[in-house]
Amino acid sequence: MTQLVLSTGNVMSGGPSIIRKPGTNRSNLELVNSLRDSFAAAQQDYAGVVPSTNGAIVNGSGVPRATVDSWTERVGTSLFVPRIDWQGAGLRDDPDQYEITVKLFLLQGASVAQRESHIKTALELVRKELGIETIDLLIIAYPGVSFEGNCEWEADKINAQQGDIDVEIETWRVLEELHRQGLVKRLGVSEFGSEKLRAFIDRTSIHPTVDQINLRNCCNVPPPLKKIAVETGIELNVHTDCTDILPQGTLRELLGPHGIGLLADSNATKAGDGLAGEITPQWVVRYLAFVRDRGVIENKGYFAGADLSDN
Repeated sequence: MTQLVLSTGNVMSGGPSIIRKPGTNRSNLELVNSLRDSFAAAQQDYAGVVPSTNGAIVNGSGVPRATVDSWTERVGTSLFVPRIDWQGAGLRDDPDQYEITVKLFLLQGASVAQRESHIKTALELVRKELGIETIDLLIIAYPGVSFEGNCEWEADKINAQQGDIDVEIETWRVLEELHRQGLVKRLGVSEFGSEKLRAFIDRTSIHPTVDQINLRNCCNVPPPLKKIAVETGIELNVHTDCTDILPQGTLRELLGPHGIGLLADSNATKAGDGLAGEITPQWVVRYLAFVRDRGVIENKGYFAGADLSDN
């Protein structure tokens, strides 16, 4: 089994963005497009590097195109795509000058047994990338949970039947421990309607301080949810994130022969066609570093984890 670690680097390459500026892309489009840009930049950076034993492919200008193993890096059982220059990581100023917000998406079909490992891996990558010890707000998005319906009442009713509250609370215990260790200051959830949120609060010792909901199909927050938020002091934030941020098919297309050529297709018959095996996306984490006194985003990026079974 190989663990793939995909990264975008800082997507704010055009300079800091005002927080209040509305986004034009949903999170899934931003993630995939940013990964493509990251891969293309790495291939360009490592073009002309001494080729692997399989040889380098020469592009139209006669310059060797970077082979996959020149711009990726294997560390133990993990393969970093692209390789990361950790020496260039970190924020411009002291970490105390920033508000660090992280959202962790646990993906459909991913291993529940490995969630604790996935959570710790994702957060360690963020801390290393930003050069920080503490995350100000960590929001978790569980698979199979959404807030969709023809109206807010219908969305709230449907939401109550989604997910698995026992598994969600077991996963939350991991976040509670990170909070107790001082690694995360505040915790939040995503797409929790009134019934799910009330049940969650009743069964946890460290309650969420934020609940993100998507109102694209509804116009208002359901009154029962608003009532719970007022009673408990939970912030209700509206978001436009996609609940299925990295489908398996999208990831295979991105990494396959018609993408970067990391993965072989099912008809590959010879060495050098790419890595063979079934790929399963496990998690995605998005990080944001806000400069407190200027109200801008200085650093924003994604990491994604996937398992590649060996054939």
